[in-house]
Amino acid sequence: MSAFNSLELILAQRWPKQNRNCCDLILTRSGDARTFQKDTMQLAQSTLADLRRIVGGKNVLTSPEDLIPYSFDGTAALQQTPGCVVFAETTSHVSEILRLATATRTPVVTRGSGTGLSGGSVPLRGCIVLCTVKLDKILELDRANLTLLAEPGVTTLQISDAAAAAGLFYPPDPGSMKVSTIGGNVAENSGGLRGLKYGVTRNYVMGLEVVLPDGEVLWTGNKCVKDVAGYSVRDLFIGSEGTLGVITKVLLRLIPKPAAKKTMVATFDQMDKAAQTVSQIIAAQIIPCTLEFLDRTTIHCVEDFARVGLPLSCEALLLMETDGHPAVVAEEAAHMEKIARENGAIEVRVAGDDAEGARLATARRSAFSALARVAPTTILEDATVPRSELARMIRFVEAVARKYKLRIGTFGHMGDGNLHPTFLTDERNKEEMHRVEEAFKEIFDEAIRLGGTITGEHGIGLAKKSFLPRFAGEAQMRVMRELRRALDPNGILNPGKMFD
Repeated sequence: MSAFNSLELILAQRWPKQNRNCCDLILTRSGDARTFQKDTMQLAQSTLADLRRIVGGKNVLTSPEDLIPYSFDGTAALQQTPGCVVFAETTSHVSEILRLATATRTPVVTRGSGTGLSGGSVPLRGCIVLCTVKLDKILELDRANLTLLAEPGVTTLQISDAAAAAGLFYPPDPGSMKVSTIGGNVAENSGGLRGLKYGVTRNYVMGLEVVLPDGEVLWTGNKCVKDVAGYSVRDLFIGSEGTLGVITKVLLRLIPKPAAKKTMVATFDQMDKAAQTVSQIIAAQIIPCTLEFLDRTTIHCVEDFARVGLPLSCEALLLMETDGHPAVVAEEAAHMEKIARENGAIEVRVAGDDAEGARLATARRSAFSALARVAPTTILEDATVPRSELARMIRFVEAVARKYKLRIGTFGHMGDGNLHPTFLTDERNKEEMHRVEEAFKEIFDEAIRLGGTITGEHGIGLAKKSFLPRFAGEAQMRVMRELRRALDPNGILNPGKMFD
């Protein structure tokens, strides 16, 4: 059963036609375009009145022109207008909204800045989009315990800057960190360029305030470094993609700011040489904070976009950064440069200072923006394989691109095996989008075959839920469904996402 049919089925089962508040979701993803045209009830006027009573009239949007910006997220070719958008300003607002949604069986899709790349915050027709961007305060920075308490609408960059101002460091750095919110980062368990050394969002969450579907407010976790009392309930909500509860506060772990950093860019005439360089760096027991790669297509797009002086004759580029004690940084940087040259690097550029390092890092950080300029539709995907299989996986993606006559730029986190094949296409070309869909299937099947995963940091959402059962297996799927049913028995939170 396709994602489209299974979503229609679950909605029909869960909300009988006479009191169904949502049903339709326009899905035009990867060639399987289909629009449901059923006549369905929109949000009842009494429900809208109650929402206005809870949050105030200015915090409820209903006009079509106001709803358009909330009808999609960062995922290409997925869009649906919701019934309304509601901005919560307090935890009490969230609690009352969910209590109302449960009583009226109205689906709720929680949204931050809408930068997600798996369709996780794409609304359903007639649903409530619960937007948390006005919950935007940093409530506490505790230097004694190295923690920061924030509301979900605070951006990742604001958290990073607040930590830096206190001489501390918040490592997770998703590519959208200037606009993505910490609530969304936790819901998706976001990664970033520094994941190899420092891990992902989960590694920095110490506590959460979560509102459950019935409106009850739950706190899980604390400032203790060690706590093994009971189940790790906190971890259930990290990466749950808004299907188990709504996050209203996040307690984050901070670490001391590294004293020094060194940035280098190495270019190669073969991707295998870049991959071998990475393998030898790890084998030498060096764990860089950043170890990123770009393929030839991406290099050309980045140079055309950012003009950072990249050699256009190379097939692969490595961005390498090490941080820590100045003496260790100098030693590791010299060792990485030596390894790159021994593996046939065409050129190794070493930044002389932080400003030059930032310019070199632009080659990687601007990759998606650069690729997005090339075609009307840019579909950024992610798959992860063991590091030892990364070169093989990159060659497989190149072969798939040739097989289906598609243009794909690939970049990603070579140090942790996470690559981002990015399809440069046009969603209006249905025949080409069908080829994109077939290419995706082969890429994810190969990632699983090589012992990898279908997503390293973007999540499942709508875009990948058809691949989840094969990856997770029957027992794990059953456990996840039972957990979801236990916490959200009426199925109001983000229905149709992750799995049906």
